[in-house]
Formats: sequence, structure tokens, C-alpha cells
Amino acid sequence: MENHFPEKAPKILKEKPFWWKEEVVYQIYPKSFYDSNNDGIGDINGITQKLPYLQELGITMLWICPIFTSPMVDNGYDISDYKGIQPEFGSMGDFDELLSEAKKSGIKIILDLVVNHTSDKHVWFQSALNDSKSNYRNYYIFKEGNNENPPNNWRSIFGGSVWEKVPNEENMYYFHTFDKKQPDLNWENPVLRQEIYDMVNWWLEKGISGFRIDSITFIKKDQDYTDVIPDGADGLASVKHKGRNRPGIKDFLSELNRETFQKYECVSVGEAPGVTYEEYDQYIGNNGYFNMIFDFHYADIDVESGSEWFRRTNWQIKELKNQIFKSQEAIQKNGWGANFLENHDQPRSITKYIKDEKYQNEIGAKALGTLFFFLRGTPFIYQGQELGMKNFKRGTIADFNDVSSIDNYQRSMLEGYTSQEALEFVNQRSRDNSRTPFQWNSSETAGFSESTVPWLKLVGDHTTVNARVQLEKEDSVLCYYKKMIQLRNKSKYRETLIYGEFVPMNTTDHIIAYERIGRETIQVIINLSNQASLIEGLSGEILLNNYSEITYEKNGLTLQPYQALVLRKEENNG
Repeated sequence: MENHFPEKAPKILKEKPFWWKEEVVYQIYPKSFYDSNNDGIGDINGITQKLPYLQELGITMLWICPIFTSPMVDNGYDISDYKGIQPEFGSMGDFDELLSEAKKSGIKIILDLVVNHTSDKHVWFQSALNDSKSNYRNYYIFKEGNNENPPNNWRSIFGGSVWEKVPNEENMYYFHTFDKKQPDLNWENPVLRQEIYDMVNWWLEKGISGFRIDSITFIKKDQDYTDVIPDGADGLASVKHKGRNRPGIKDFLSELNRETFQKYECVSVGEAPGVTYEEYDQYIGNNGYFNMIFDFHYADIDVESGSEWFRRTNWQIKELKNQIFKSQEAIQKNGWGANFLENHDQPRSITKYIKDEKYQNEIGAKALGTLFFFLRGTPFIYQGQELGMKNFKRGTIADFNDVSSIDNYQRSMLEGYTSQEALEFVNQRSRDNSRTPFQWNSSETAGFSESTVPWLKLVGDHTTVNARVQLEKEDSVLCYYKKMIQLRNKSKYRETLIYGEFVPMNTTDHIIAYERIGRETIQVIINLSNQASLIEGLSGEILLNNYSEITYEKNGLTLQPYQALVLRKEENNG
């Protein structure tokens, strides 16, 4: 047993206020949120109809995944028209109505900005592909092959070569970081960059509040395009070695910021894989490229260096704690972060982080929610997270929709794993886990559609895990999230919980605890294990508790398995 308090009292930061620091963001994957026209696919009008739910939850900003015109090879991240709306989601008129109604509800909207690549059906690429002399050829990356082989041995994120042969042209290839139907844009071309900036400004003029910028660290590639030492049985090497966060990217990102975001009262949230903590000042500092970024260091703790899904790790709670603390301290030193447990690319957190299946329930979901929600930064809640939705285990690879899942399955077997082992890797990590339809009620279609079978199979626990049941149940995960949002944004502790300094607390390995220090000191303590633990010296006003009771001891508190507490520290405590 130890003294569980910081070794020295920190100085209170004079944090500069910005509106985007005070938001509570809800991420919507539109295809799976709510189907308003009963065709089995979620849509824009479905989001509009559910604004009262989001308002009651306490959400102040929506991040909506791509709704742009797309062949949907990668569920909208392959865009064929940046200024068009995918018909299955609705029309531009539907989006304008959503924007207007959300504003009336006090809810802002940000969209996904996908500018590393387009769809191969985009008019730019079609022109470039069909005419080698087209001005659009330089909008993309075309290279001659190497003795009838691809130009180099780089592997795409989704598996296989980054190069695809151009039909009807001898020895010519085009480059794709992701799927072959997602050709990369050539950011070395200033004309292309201006097209992108004009499009970004067009959307900002429409009245959206900003963007989440997708996979932005892939826009700069080493221009020598030379081979890399193979890192897999396929003889290829990951594109990440020479095509992610490479020297020279700062010029592109500085220009993007200057020509778009800086001109508006908007927020920019970067998805910036591969960025080191030493580079955070460039990305989110006072003159950074973005207002905040997502940090994937702890999100990818279950796979080696955020790599292929078969490279599993046997991570421990202590490692998760260290990663979270390191992330928080690095971001606090340089700027502002976007905190998350789940998103459309990650598995469900309750399955991923709660190691004891017995506690993959309301208790575990609340514990994880408490852990992430009060960290310093803007909280992002992914749809269904507030219900405690879980992963959905599938029995065959044919049951998966996600292109990345299929590629990881094939790659696993290429590396020598059995089909059953490969299936297990994919079940644990598939992006389909977070993309199952939202569970509104206990009906056959979970209230997602009136009667039509949803586009992706339901998890199957919607008779008990759904919004209608939880809204009526005071101790539900959903109502707990409402309490967390209320505490952070509308209580007398608001200033401390938003702007207060983050300070780690010294605890045993399986306890994750930290303080937020401002006008008062708020302590957040989570027992992320299945064993009860005595915490010495804790006392104060309990602000939030995921159990119905607290076990007081003479010299502190005993935390039950996966118990989470938020308390206001007494002045003489520690």
C-alpha cells in the first residue's frame, strides 16, 4: 500500500480558452446511425430526426464521417465528388436542413476531409487514366515500372503493392497508399493543392464548423521512390517507411492551414499517424497546423507499432496507463488533444480494454468512459459507445464487409497463420465491429430501420443494450454518460475539468488515476482490474461513481473491480 498522490504540487496553467476546447463531440458513421427511409442504410435525414436524442445526451458538436459522392469501396473514404452528396445518404438539400436544424439545437457540425486520395471514379482520375497527356495526369502519381515490375516494393496499408498497372499503357503504374481504387493525389503539384483549398473553403462558407482531416500524414512521399528492406513474407515493405510523415510535409500542412482553416472561425482536428511526441509543437503548438490531433499511441496498444492485426501484443494495464500519461503530458506541453476510446476504425472499447469478460458490461463501460472523458482535451464519443456496445464475433471471413478486414485476413495466412487464427485476428480488430447499426430499441431491426434488414448484421444484444431501455434506466451506461457531460460542461467544476492541468497520480499498476487542477483539485480514479484494491488517503466529495456504493476504510477507500470514482479533493488531503 502506498501514498497515491503526486510527488510535488504543479503550477496551475493559464490555459487560453477556445470554443472548441469546450465542446463534447459525437462521431456519427452515417451508414449505421439511423435509416429514415427504410432502405437498410442510414442517412442524413436520420441524423436530423435524432437531433433531440443527441441534444438530450448533451452533445454540442457532431463529426460526421464522409457523406460525399462515392462508389463506397471503402465506405465513403473513396470520394468521387467532393461537392456532391452520396445519393443513398440523401441530397445537398437534406444536408442543408441538417445544418440548419443542428444550429437551432445548439449543435455544430464538422465533416471528414479526405485529401490524401480520391476514388478511381473521380473525374480527375478518369481523365488522368484515359489520357496520358491530360492536365489531370499530374494530379496523381504515375511512374514507369522497373523491368516489368512495379516501380518499388512498397506495400499498401490494405495489403499488396502500392502500385497498380495502368490499362492499355506499357509499363506504367499509379500509386495508392490504401486500396487500388483509392489513387493518391499528388501534393507536389501546386495546381492540385489549390483545387483542394478551394473545395475546403467552399464547405466552410456553407457554414460547417470545421473538419477532421483524414490520414493527412500520408500526403508527402520520399520522391526517390526507392526500395525498402522487406518487412514481411510477401517481399514488400510498408508504405509507412517512406510515405508517412516525411521531410517536407510541413510545407504542405502550413500552406493548407494558411489557405483554409486560418481564414475561418473553425476547428481542425488532424488524424496524424506517425507523428512523434517531439513533433507535437509543429502540429498543435501556437503556430501548429491543426487545433488538435488524435493520438493513437495508446489506441493501438494491442498491436505492434500500430501495424498489421496479426502482430498482437500481450499488453498490461500498467502499459496502458503509461501510454495515456505520456500522451497527456506531451500534448499538455505543446497544445490540445482530441480524446477518444472508439472510432469507425477501432474495435469496441469494452471488448478491447476490459480483459475480464465478466466485466464487459455496464460497470466496465462506465469505468472506461470515466477514464477517457475527464482527460485534458476535447472528448469524442463514437456512436454506440454511450450504450456500451460490444464487438460482434463472425464465423467466416465472408461475413465481413470491411475491405481492410479481408486484406488482413489474407495477409495473416500469408505470414503462416491458419485460417482460424487469421479469423480470430480479424474478429478482434475488424472495423466492422464499430460499424454495426446503432441500437435504438429492442425490435428485430434494433430500431435502425422500420422493417428492412440493415446493410450490416446487428451485434445481437440489442434486446437489452439499446437507447430506449437505457434512457429509462437511471443507472444505465447512457445515463452515466449524460452525467459525465453535465459534470464537465455545466457544473461548478466546469473550468477545472476543461482547462485544469493534468497531473498523474502515483498508484499500483492496475489503478489508473490522475488529477485535474484548477480552482479546485478533481481526482479521477479507476480500478481497471477484477480485484478489489485499497487506496490510502483518499477522501473528498464524490462527484461520480459507477457503483451504487462506496467502501470506506479507516485509512482510505476500497475500489471494487472496475470501479471508477471522480471526487473533489479535500484541501487538507495529501
